[in-house]
Amino acid sequence: MPKETDEPKQQPGAGCPIRGVLDRIGDQWSLLTLEALEDGKKRFNELMREIGDISKQMLSKTLRHLEQDGFVRRTVYPQVPPRVEYELTELGQSFLIPMKTLIGWAEQNQPAIISARQRNENA
Repeated sequence: MPKETDEPKQQPGAGCPIRGVLDRIGDQWSLLTLEALEDGKKRFNELMREIGDISKQMLSKTLRHLEQDGFVRRTVYPQVPPRVEYELTELGQSFLIPMKTLIGWAEQNQPAIISARQRNENA
């Protein structure tokens, strides 16, 4: 029988700041979601249209994770039907600078990466 303790459950990557952050923002959809929120508040369907081929379930999961980590703020307005908006927090805004650097590097080096992959496939 498992022993109950009062110790909090450790979050994945909690001991390593790099792993903890990269696990969250390094997935396929987080960077696109953060980039879509760069210009300000957006509703769920606006984000769906802007990101493109993301499913509702995946966008919902991505937003929930980004909110849990403090990158995104979710605001629910008490009206009928309920209106929900998402926006970057101060932490999310601060991440835009390194994110844009990473995106720029990826765009600049994509041809070299594709070329290296093709060489290795043919080897």
